[in-house]
Amino acid sequence: MYDVILVGAGPGGYATAIRAAQLGFKTAIVEREHLGGICLNWGCIPTKALLRSAEIKCFLEHAKDYGLQLDGSINVDIQAVVARSREVSARLNSGIHFLMKKNKIDIIWGEARVIRGAVDDKPAQIIVRKSEKLAVEILAEGVYEARHVIVATGARPRILSGVEPDGKLVWTYFEAIAPEAIPKSLVIVGSGAIGVEFASFYRDMGSVVTLIELQPQIMSSEDAEISIFARKQFERRGIRILTSARIQKIEKTAQSIIAHIYHDGKGQIIHAECLISAVGVQGNVENIGLESLGVAVDSGCIITDVWSRTNIPGIYAIGDVAGAPMLAHKAEKEGVICIEKIANLSTAHPLDKGRIPGCTYCTPQVASVGLTEEKAKNAGYDIRVGRYSFATNGKAIALGQDQGFVKTIFDRNSGQLLGAHMIGAEVTELIQGFVIAMNLETTEEELIHSIFPHPTLSETMKESILDAYDMVLNA
Repeated sequence: MYDVILVGAGPGGYATAIRAAQLGFKTAIVEREHLGGICLNWGCIPTKALLRSAEIKCFLEHAKDYGLQLDGSINVDIQAVVARSREVSARLNSGIHFLMKKNKIDIIWGEARVIRGAVDDKPAQIIVRKSEKLAVEILAEGVYEARHVIVATGARPRILSGVEPDGKLVWTYFEAIAPEAIPKSLVIVGSGAIGVEFASFYRDMGSVVTLIELQPQIMSSEDAEISIFARKQFERRGIRILTSARIQKIEKTAQSIIAHIYHDGKGQIIHAECLISAVGVQGNVENIGLESLGVAVDSGCIITDVWSRTNIPGIYAIGDVAGAPMLAHKAEKEGVICIEKIANLSTAHPLDKGRIPGCTYCTPQVASVGLTEEKAKNAGYDIRVGRYSFATNGKAIALGQDQGFVKTIFDRNSGQLLGAHMIGAEVTELIQGFVIAMNLETTEEELIHSIFPHPTLSETMKESILDAYDMVLNA
């Protein structure tokens, strides 16, 4: 019998298993396909490898802007680009195998079904059967017991009725991440992180891209100013964007799709080689025993308390399957908190979802944490807002990437940092500074007295803070 069994080996599952082993729990992890989950194998990591290839291509195309002369054209070998992204994933996948072995965590290959919670002093039970997706030998089919079973089964692409993926003309991120060829044209439905990252990649690779969004603004979870700026930058790069638009239907020919769009009160028709459906994800709650056990589920996600406990004793849920925000770093932290609470550590504290950063790796990058200006006002705060442009930052100008800005939002009365929103070069690497500040409950005074190195992009953060208090120096 185990102390802890994790169902799912994505970022939440494997990180939680490691922390459980560190705390002395006898731990196993059940996985039906591959370690690392969607994030490592088909999401976060390989997409960043693809985007890096696109970024290098753009730099080469603008080499003369940096005083460099390149002879000849730049040719894209998409098979090599995809192969590199798969090699990156494979390298990290092998690293997780090493970590499981190092921490003495058993890997049980197969599909798990929870058949009993922890009731009447009896441990929870799962049954493991062979997975059709598995290419390796199963460790052992059968029934396993544990005092605590943590469900970390992740999520999968949400499917729109009438826009069902077929792997050829209608893609999800599975097909979009490993194309056999770059389509000359494509339609992308949905402008969240997945949609705009693929729009950015395929545009840089030469595709004619049309981005369809149902909401009035793209990247609807972002601050309105960030969204407006991002849209202008995308359109400058040649991405066509239709907001407040919806797909009515699609028709398929042998080699293309015809998308019927309702936009601006009338119908439009768009011809493209393929369509990417990027309308979000939904939790993998089916076929794992939740229904028969009576585990509470709402809108495709498992309902949990602040410690990731479900309504059934001994059964927990973390990560995407437990609801928004569906981010790898949220899953990892959520799992660590869950297992530390199980261990009764006094240092365990509930996750503050208001301090979880969001990052989108399009060009330009977008990163944010905390409240948008609109949400801060709606929450009743009297706010001070600071802004600072990359266009006057020395490092950004030297990099040739001076399009972007930083926006900070403070409570006028207490000086509390309520939110930070960034768009521009490498902002996904900068946002952690604001995350740390918020977590330490830092005030504007402490931030103002902090010294930011020169010349760096991080100076845009400092100047934004100063601007909120009418002290900006370089604008």
